[in-house]
Amino acid sequence: MKTSKFKTNAKCDGCVARIADKLNEIVPREQWNIDLSTTDRVLTVTADVPDEKIIAVVVAAGYKAEKLSRFSHLRETHHPLKV
Repeated sequence: MKTSKFKTNAKCDGCVARIADKLNEIVPREQWNIDLSTTDRVLTVTADVPDEKIIAVVVAAGYKAEKLSRFSHLRETHHPLKV
């Protein structure tokens, strides 16, 4: 199984519940989580489901989802070297 992370615009437990209604149809609940304590409200999915399908399901629930690269955590801390 692969793990994918997505930036979402979920803001509260109600948002997570609406996403869950759709996402649980394709991924068991124990294989995904939305961390509302992060700025990007990160949805983490550990399953063999195409990223595009995860995004489509979140959108169908009325929310946004954007695939995060495995290096996305560097965007806030990476500073180019000055020469």
